[in-house]
Order: sequence, then structure tokens, then C-alpha cells
Amino acid sequence: MNSALQDVRFSILDRSRVRAGQSYPDALRETVEFARLAEEWGYHRFWVSEHHSVPGVAGSAPTVLAAAVAGATSRIRIGTGGVMLPNHQPLVVAEQFGVLESVYPGRIDMGLGRSVGFTDGVRRALGHGKDDAEDFDARLTELLGYLEAGRNGVHAWPAEGLHIPAYLLATASGADRAARFGLPLVIAAVSGVEPMVEAIARYRNDFRPSSQRAEPYVMVSAATVIADSVEAAHRLLLPEAWSAAYSRTRGEFPALIAPEQIEREPMTERQRKIFSESLRGHIHGTEETVIPELEDLVARTGADEILVHTSTYDRAARLESHRRLLSAVRRAPRRLPVGSGRPRPHPCRPSPAPPWGRPRPDPWPPSNPARE
Repeated sequence: MNSALQDVRFSILDRSRVRAGQSYPDALRETVEFARLAEEWGYHRFWVSEHHSVPGVAGSAPTVLAAAVAGATSRIRIGTGGVMLPNHQPLVVAEQFGVLESVYPGRIDMGLGRSVGFTDGVRRALGHGKDDAEDFDARLTELLGYLEAGRNGVHAWPAEGLHIPAYLLATASGADRAARFGLPLVIAAVSGVEPMVEAIARYRNDFRPSSQRAEPYVMVSAATVIADSVEAAHRLLLPEAWSAAYSRTRGEFPALIAPEQIEREPMTERQRKIFSESLRGHIHGTEETVIPELEDLVARTGADEILVHTSTYDRAARLESHRRLLSAVRRAPRRLPVGSGRPRPHPCRPSPAPPWGRPRPDPWPPSNPARE
């Protein structure tokens, strides 16, 4: 059977997760090494994230980390997934990405999100609150404007005049914003696959061409794990599911712990429920089971790109999973001959909801890799 996956880009989002007993600097150095390997394997882009005062996440300064990652690589696109715009002044964000694009021309992506700090204390420390998220459209307009011209005599040099592709991280409702602004959409099935598919359809239908992009572009973010068996892949998912259950019942996102320790951990009834729910919505197993699920995901969403985000305690197993994933995609038969245009599957094709379509309560080898 022919595969649609050869016509889809594959990229990585790394949140710089910390394992129990690991230092934050070590987790960040692992992210840099992960990006180097992702480039070697042939992934299209590598993004880093923004989290403040989160015990289990080391990535708090995404543009700084992106600079380190870009410096350790030479071809793969580098970006943020994303910079949380309500936490920052648009001028400063534009300037930072202008510096990145100037030093690493043609390789930088500006992924933007709408989240604010997790707690009142974090929001106070950042100097930005929930009201800033409500003002997101104005902030986004200001930021994109700085890339083209000055505002009231203020210029975001060296960003002004540079082509810095912007991407909007969104849930279902945020897809409408991406369409209005004419930006590529980055979306996950946080509330289930059907709302995501419907949001993508609206996005494509309502897309307004902009100076950023003439046509819609969809990146679907999916947790994907490959191992020697379905059971082994499932075991790799346990640490992140446990962290989700812990954070939602204790208000703090912890460092990842080993599956063996999780199996000994006592859980309340509520924690056990969240833990079980958090194990749903992942694509996992061997190549023989993962590839068909990814093909179905692409067929239903018409995704232009898959952004893989997967965290687990076993770093070696995680790296091997990513290596095997792209290797399996390359081996899948091509659907179209080289040189053919990419097909556009209908985004609302009806079909039974696969396992990755269930709700998830927990957050969110090109020849020329530098192309957008």
C-alpha cells in the first residue's frame, strides 16, 4: 500500500524535560545534542519550548536555547514551540528573532503561543498576567508589524525587513486566529481528534493570505513512540503520564521518574484516573503499528508536517525511537513520483476515531533542510 508520509515533513519539539536526579544544565545540554542528532537523522526542524518555574522542565529561555541549538547544527531549521507572547514585549521578541535570523540566516522559525505563567506567583514574577493573554491579537499585530517597519519611531533592528517565518501554536479556537493573521497553524488533538479536524477545516477555509504566507500550512503535533513491542512503547509513556497526574493533583509538574518507580508509587483514585487518561492519545508501538496510525492521522487532517513531541525517562530509548521513526517513514512507499505536487486530502474525511483521537488532558531528509 502506498504511503502519504513520504510527502510530509517530520520535525521535533523538545521541552528539555528533566529526569529525577538530573541537573537542569545537563537537561539543556541533552537538548542541544538531541538537535544535532535530529539533523543527522534528517528531521526538517527542531523547536524548543518556554516554561517558567516548572520543576520538570529546564527550557525557560527559548530564544537563548535556540541560539545554542543553531550553533551546534548547520542545516536543520531551528525555532521555538513556542515563545509565549503574553510573557514578553513584542519589540523584544522581534529583536531577539532578528538577531537569531541575522546570525543563522534562513534557518530560524518564530513559533508563538498564548499561554501565561502557570501560577499567580510566576505571573507576578514575569510582570504579565491573564489580561495579557486576552490582548494577544494586539500583541501579535505589533510583533508582526516590527518585522516590516518601525512603529511610532521605534525600530526592531535587526529584525526589520528580514523574513522570519511566524507560526501560531493553537488549540481549536486558536486556529481561527491563525487563519485571520495568515499564519501557519501548529495544532494538537488536545480535546480529541474531531475538534482538531474541524478546526483545521475552518482554518483552511477562512485563511487570509498575508506577507507571511500565501497559502495555509498545517503542522499537527503528535506524541509518537517506537520500540520493539507495543508493550515496550507503552512503558516508555508511563513517566509523562505520571507527571501529568502528579501536576494536576499537586499543582507542580515534576521531574520524570523511571517506570519501575511509578509502578511502586501509591496513587489516589483521582491520580489513577488522570494517569490512565494521560496514556491515551499517543501513537506508539513498533514500526508496523505506528506507520499506519500516522498515515491515518495525515489522511484525516491533510497535515503538511508532523511535529513529534515525546518525553520519557529513558533518554537512549527516546533517541532510538526518533531515529527509527524517520527511518520507517523513509522506507514507506511513496504515494507520488518525485516532482509531483503534494496532494491535499480532504480534512474532514469521515473514519472511525483511532486511539490518538481520544482526549488528552496533559499539555501541550530534505535535500534542503533550511527551506520553510
